[in-house]
Amino acid sequence: MAQRHSYVRHQQPGFGVGDILAGVSVALMVLPQSLAYAEVAGMPAYTGLYAAALPSIISAFFVSSPYLQTGPVALTSLLTFSALSPLATPGTPAYISLAALLALIVGTGRIGIGLFKFGSVASLMSHPVLMGFASAAAFLIVMSQFPTAVGMSTLAGGILWQVFWTLAHPNAWEPMAVALTGITVAIVVLGRRLHPLVPGVLLAMGFGIAVSHLTGYTGAVVGIIPTGLPKPHLTLPWEAFPSLLISGGVIALVGFSEAVAIARTYATQERMPWDANQEFISQGVANIAAGLFGGLPVGSSFSRSAINHLAGATSRWSGAITGLVVLAFLPFTGILARLPKAVLGAIVITAVFNLIRPRQLLALWRYSHPQATIAWLTFGLTLGLAPRVDLAVLIGIALAVAQHLRREQQLVFEHWIDNDLQVLHCQPLGVLWFGSAPLLEEQFTLLLAQHPDVRTVRWHLGGLGRIDLSAAMLLQELIVNTQHAGLDVELLEVPPMAKSWEVRIWHLGSSGSERDSHKT
Repeated sequence: MAQRHSYVRHQQPGFGVGDILAGVSVALMVLPQSLAYAEVAGMPAYTGLYAAALPSIISAFFVSSPYLQTGPVALTSLLTFSALSPLATPGTPAYISLAALLALIVGTGRIGIGLFKFGSVASLMSHPVLMGFASAAAFLIVMSQFPTAVGMSTLAGGILWQVFWTLAHPNAWEPMAVALTGITVAIVVLGRRLHPLVPGVLLAMGFGIAVSHLTGYTGAVVGIIPTGLPKPHLTLPWEAFPSLLISGGVIALVGFSEAVAIARTYATQERMPWDANQEFISQGVANIAAGLFGGLPVGSSFSRSAINHLAGATSRWSGAITGLVVLAFLPFTGILARLPKAVLGAIVITAVFNLIRPRQLLALWRYSHPQATIAWLTFGLTLGLAPRVDLAVLIGIALAVAQHLRREQQLVFEHWIDNDLQVLHCQPLGVLWFGSAPLLEEQFTLLLAQHPDVRTVRWHLGGLGRIDLSAAMLLQELIVNTQHAGLDVELLEVPPMAKSWEVRIWHLGSSGSERDSHKT
């Protein structure tokens, strides 16, 4: 006898010592990363701390996965820069206000998706589109930090132009900045190889601050950082709301893809459920908090979530511990004033370099040329349209949807003739919907014209995975017209879904046999 299972709502585990250790471990990593990712977004470095504090605390009350760590992330920061750089000069008060407004838009959108149970929209971005965009975006992020890593001042023009100009003028590089970049990369990479929990990023930041103080470093540094957390406010440039709406929607969906990947991975490994709608809500309230307190749009970090899991987190409260540690650090941010920006640039480069994956893109050609084409087009558009990479994402999604519709429209239509009985057998295979139904009608009409001796038509419908209402009505009309032409029509292997349509296009019997034959 089959065992019956009842659905029981998953309860979050209780708070444990592992959550404290994991939360502190992640905080040691997020402190320097949040500064660096704020720079990627075109924001002052200190705003990354605001985006790492309260959002982590508040989202902990809503997450369904105990391992997600919320805060500034690379791809979301690049999308933020993409949305805001055409509207204001990066780093200015106007730009900071726009970032706060964008975070509120992203947060509201994600909360709405979660509340209305539309979490499945996270799957609208196909893997080829995501692969192409992520690789190109990582490449752009690395390139955007290259001038900073070699001590060059901010240049006018796009990211790729700045890199070209920097490479063409090596005499303008700052030797100390280059040295700090190389040492930072070495510390971070060596720390990873020793053990994932070694805080290589934090050690590199401490090394940079020490060198800056001891050598009187004259290159670009973080500078004076306001201490404490700003007061929440809604004095924002609301007139820019229409200009940010599309970008906010793109960030709300694309930025959520990383959270989906993290939650799915650990849900499988740890055999625990997760809820996409609940995660949308948790990420939404996190962005609302970031917007109210002068931060920038945030998401879930794969690297920090991995550290959280590895360090022994047992509940969602480890994220709250991370936020509390960052919050406790805010009164002491003055020690970061002498941190060289070259160190932050190197931290970003080491964090996202592995996301550049041309081998995966090349491997797609072995499996599907159309999907590989979409991936490479998304890759090229992301580079070509920079900084408006959000447009590249939208075009990539549109291409993926168009390819899907084109493939679904190519219905396989098998047929054969039983000459002795003057019977035409028709067997459509695939999905019969309003896009593919006209092709079925065209091919069937041609068959009738080519075989005037046919007296009976038998439709074998068992090979149809799905039939939508429009296609069913067109098939009904086709059958009626065939009967008016004096032919008998039989339906075989009618899909179960056809028996439950309210419109009862076919008046079928109650027999459940797959080989039942129904004569209209």
